[in-house]
Amino acid sequence: MRITKTLAAAAAIAALSTTAFAGGLSNEVMEAPVVVQEEMAPAGSSISPAIIVVGILAALLLAASLDSDDEEEGE
Repeated sequence: MRITKTLAAAAAIAALSTTAFAGGLSNEVMEAPVVVQEEMAPAGSSISPAIIVVGILAALLLAASLDSDDEEEGE
């Protein structure tokens, strides 16, 4: 009976001592907050790309019409 009480007391002490240190006694580790910087949008051009494409198409059509006028005059 005496051994049983001693073993039960030793088991209880062992269980209590492991749970007491489970949380740890050291201070909490605080990490630095993450700062997200928003990127500045690159400066855009003042002319829309659609206007550039339309301008190039107009120049091509104008050049094509001038070429066809030259061929008609030469005949």
